[in-house]
Amino acid sequence: MNSPDKPEETHNPDLYLHNNIDVDPGQVQMRIDKFLMGRLEKVSRNRVQNAIKSGAILVNQKPIKNNYKVKPGDQVRVLITKDPSEQTDVLPEDIPIDVVYEDESVLIINKQAGLVVHPGIGNHRGTLVNALAYYFEQKKLPLLPNNPRNRPGLVHRIDKDTTGLMVIAKTEYAMSHLAKQFFDHTVERRYQALVWGNFDEPKGTITGHLARNPSDRFQMKVFEDGEIGKHAITHYNLIEDFYYVSLIECQLETGRTHQIRAHLKHIGHPLFADRRYGGDQIIKGTVYSKYKQFVKNCFDLCDRQCLHAKTLGFTHPETGEPMRFNSELPKDIQDVLNKWKSYFVSKQNQS
Repeated sequence: MNSPDKPEETHNPDLYLHNNIDVDPGQVQMRIDKFLMGRLEKVSRNRVQNAIKSGAILVNQKPIKNNYKVKPGDQVRVLITKDPSEQTDVLPEDIPIDVVYEDESVLIINKQAGLVVHPGIGNHRGTLVNALAYYFEQKKLPLLPNNPRNRPGLVHRIDKDTTGLMVIAKTEYAMSHLAKQFFDHTVERRYQALVWGNFDEPKGTITGHLARNPSDRFQMKVFEDGEIGKHAITHYNLIEDFYYVSLIECQLETGRTHQIRAHLKHIGHPLFADRRYGGDQIIKGTVYSKYKQFVKNCFDLCDRQCLHAKTLGFTHPETGEPMRFNSELPKDIQDVLNKWKSYFVSKQNQS
């Protein structure tokens, strides 16, 4: 099987600054953009104004306008995209991407398996960011204003071997607006997953703080101690039960690193073929060689975790209209699913 993937956040915390500022009692009244320019490092006034326009800057828990003047005692909350100059230059590469939808503000893609989203240690090239840089270059479009060679407007990620829908911002305002939606957990994200075992209840919710596993830094682990890790909530619904495995839908309420994979492992239902979380072992079924060979054949058909980001919904940054996209299961997962269906039906007919 392929080498283990490294954890990637499903949202992108390194792309924006989150600050809570209590205005000093002696502060003179000042326009909010000028005030923040003096408080935030390497942030342009244009980016501050875009953040205000998108509702990503709140004063006393309420959105404000660009001409608002801060007063002593105000509480300012800031969610703002970082200066592109702080981000690493990327080389455009001719890597195919499946474009589902595109307009002047956003780009929706259906990411293929095996594609790392963002350059990092051991993955400087061959990533989605490199592919997007090439795509935008060919269309003679800047990745972001004044940012011709830096990373596109990523506001979330999915793991290397997870497939499915992603949204990319094409303007600075769209970047700010979408980042706020992800931060506020208002984006609809539904995944389909083939997991080991069957469920006693057709639906449920998994709640547990997630942090890196102390014994395996590439794996996330659920901690009952609320002081450890980040709060995470996953809702699931059973779609089909094949006794040995089940097809489920997962809806993310939060977006943490490996959230679905770690949560399902925690409740004893690791994703089928997920080598990082033990899904590449036989979890349920007989130990007979014929069954083992069947499972191995399934692993050969889908050499990765059976997880697909099927549905993505958000508010369009410019129009304010709800946008919702769906994608079909990729062939490798569908082939494994069909194989398990046939196996399950044959077992039922024998009984």
